[in-house]
Amino acid sequence: MTTLKQWMLAAILIICGASVFTGCTDSNGDNPVGEKNLSEKIIGKWIVADLNGDPAPTNQKTVLTFVSPTKVIGVMADCYGTAWNEDLSADVSIEGDKVTFTTKDAEERDHLVCMTVNSIDDKNICMVYDWRIFVNGEMVFQDVTQDRWERIAEDYETDVLGTWEGKRLNDESEFDDGKEHRWEFHDDGTYTFYDKVDGEWKATDDVMNDYILDGILLCTRWKANGEGAEENREWWEIESVNNGAMKWKALRLRDDGTTYTANYELVRVK
Repeated sequence: MTTLKQWMLAAILIICGASVFTGCTDSNGDNPVGEKNLSEKIIGKWIVADLNGDPAPTNQKTVLTFVSPTKVIGVMADCYGTAWNEDLSADVSIEGDKVTFTTKDAEERDHLVCMTVNSIDDKNICMVYDWRIFVNGEMVFQDVTQDRWERIAEDYETDVLGTWEGKRLNDESEFDDGKEHRWEFHDDGTYTFYDKVDGEWKATDDVMNDYILDGILLCTRWKANGEGAEENREWWEIESVNNGAMKWKALRLRDDGTTYTANYELVRVK
């Protein structure tokens, strides 16, 4: 359920009315984090880093931005489902070491997320993440994990605009063919993808090329032209955009549960 859980980490950002839930259970009675400390330090942009002690695969990551101690915003997208590019915001409740917010999904099920924060500093926040689903007031699902998020200082939303040329650096990839390609990122959330054919760059006739960029997390989806073509999705983390060069990385999950790191390097085309 981890993948679905990561989708819900974004989906919980929808504002909803009165909650049907009881409060989150207490953890540490001495509350080592402190409500004032948590309210001050949580402000900013965060990305999922670890799940239950292991590095989170990039396709399972999402970004949340706490604009204040009482408001959080984000973009909902699911690498393995249908949710895409929904701007969301929610009211946040902080009590002691707990951060709580609620929502309803498209099936009118109620969701409660309670983050019990174990530690927080300028770079990391560690928590017990408790996600529950209710139908007609009855809990039908619960998932509790130990998470670590990292603070994001960069926001590359405007830096990627324009045309970039490059290729992957490693041998393993789910979709890439190892050849050079071009990406032209437009400011409307779409991109044009180019293949080199007989020495010339040709735009593909894909019926879908969309992207979302929040901080350093680049989410892409595409669909080729043709009967029976399937929509594909892939997430990347932007390591840097500097002096006309851009670097991407991603932790990928194989079918057998092992992981590998994918890298992509591009240069700006003028």
